[in-house]
This record gives sequence, structure tokens and C-alpha cells, in this order.
Amino acid sequence: MRVTVDTGVCVGAGMCALTVPAVFDQSEEEGLVVVLRSEVPAGLEQAVRRALTLCPSGALAAV
Repeated sequence: MRVTVDTGVCVGAGMCALTVPAVFDQSEEEGLVVVLRSEVPAGLEQAVRRALTLCPSGALAAV
């Protein structure tokens, strides 16, 4: 699984970073999502899918 982000859509809610801090973080300047690992390890796929559903702006996607 690969994770992509549209920072133009991100509102900085931080649900992704709270749900899977090994994969997502927030920038200090704007508070927008930062993907730490675009290739998600198999053990974190379920948590990443949960983070995608919790994102209020729909800025995250998995392929």
C-alpha cells in the first residue's frame, strides 16, 4: 500500500498523525499532514485505512 496526500485539501485536523504516528506527522509551520512513509508496512495497513476514513477533508488516499 502506498499513501498519497493532497496538501491543498488538508485542513490540519491531525487525525492521521494521531492515528498512525509512524506514517503521518504534521508540519510545524502550517500544521498540514506530512507523510513519513509513503510505502506502508503490512502491519500498519489497517491503521492507515482507519486514518483515511477519519480525515475530515479527504486529503489522504491509498493505492
